[in-house]
Amino acid sequence: MQKILIVDDEIIMQKIASKILSQKYKTICASSGAEAIKLFEIEKPDMVLSDLLMPEMDGYELHNILQEKSSHTVPIMFMTADDSDESESHGFEIGAADYIRKPLKADILLRRVSNILDNLDKLQDLQQAADVDKMTGLLNKAAATRELEKICATASGALLMIDLDSFKLVNDIHGHMTGDKILIKFAELLKSITRESDLLGRMGGDEFIAFYHDIKSEAVIAMKAKYLNETLLNAAKKLMGENMDIPLGVSVGAVFVPNSGNDFKTLYEKADKALYVVKQNGKHGYNIYSEEKISAAQENFSDVNQIFGERNPPKGAYLLELEQFKLIYRHQLRLVTAYKKKCQIVTLTLYNEKDAAMEELGELLKNNLRVSDCVAQGGKNKFFILLPESEAENVPSVTERLTLKILSTKNFSHYKFSFDSRSL
Repeated sequence: MQKILIVDDEIIMQKIASKILSQKYKTICASSGAEAIKLFEIEKPDMVLSDLLMPEMDGYELHNILQEKSSHTVPIMFMTADDSDESESHGFEIGAADYIRKPLKADILLRRVSNILDNLDKLQDLQQAADVDKMTGLLNKAAATRELEKICATASGALLMIDLDSFKLVNDIHGHMTGDKILIKFAELLKSITRESDLLGRMGGDEFIAFYHDIKSEAVIAMKAKYLNETLLNAAKKLMGENMDIPLGVSVGAVFVPNSGNDFKTLYEKADKALYVVKQNGKHGYNIYSEEKISAAQENFSDVNQIFGERNPPKGAYLLELEQFKLIYRHQLRLVTAYKKKCQIVTLTLYNEKDAAMEELGELLKNNLRVSDCVAQGGKNKFFILLPESEAENVPSVTERLTLKILSTKNFSHYKFSFDSRSL
């Protein structure tokens, strides 16, 4: 049952409002702003119904204090016997959800409170949907970052960065559908060793993050890493067969909070460094952040790919800004000139498409080209496509495939366009 905090210095008004609202909601009453603040922190109501004019602390001041103390917006409705429009206008200016005049009418009060709480439910549902990674059901990067900034500032525990080893080979050999199944299964395994009070998120690709409250023991992290490695491998063999020879596993970089600080960005960087040490030393394990280990790993650094390589390579071609595309083009031109490499440049031109959804079209091109290809938008109605290691006779099959994909996509089915190509 939703909970409403009623604040009024007149006991009779508290009783009237409580009698009306208790038909549908649980009510708590406070006789002053100071008492309301204490009850607010203990009871965590869904809404506040407050008198506007009270001694010591008026409704406006109470509203401001409650919003500062709450991690999310709590709707507040003001009630007053004042007939002036000025007080009502000021109430809405500072963010009041509604305003009702005394004496209270039961049907009007119930309807207005219901509207406020219904809207609140809808907003919370929308926020939840926006916060969740659709594939795994974990928090997405933005939501996980937002929550972890708050958690790390005050909590004690362990922040873990968790990376799947050799996951790219799953996609390359068995396809992205199997890769997605592995990610979904891994998320389930993570949930199985995580309490409701802890936090899990997917930071992108095959990279995950977790915060475990009040964990201060390396042994616990070691146990979790061991379990994830063993159970993930077993699950992968069930999906891809017992003969699956991909060295799939889990690497974990951990940092203790607040021992290593309270700032999430700094802690994230430290956990990432700890993860790097695991990657440098055979993967499939864990490492707790310490300056000594990081220094030793940097001295023994030998894998340039850790600096320049992609941790989570995206699907499809590179979708680049035009200046980035120019650099890749010039590099390919050097390879063609010096080593007789083959490379094709294709131009896609749109005609009379003032409403062209160029960003969406760029994504379509990216997703239907090879990972070695490059795409860039050039002007309002043009895309450039670079096809390294391609002969001229390969181009028609590429443009035919793209044509069919564009015309079969609802948003682009009416487009008029053409392809031109040449060798570098």
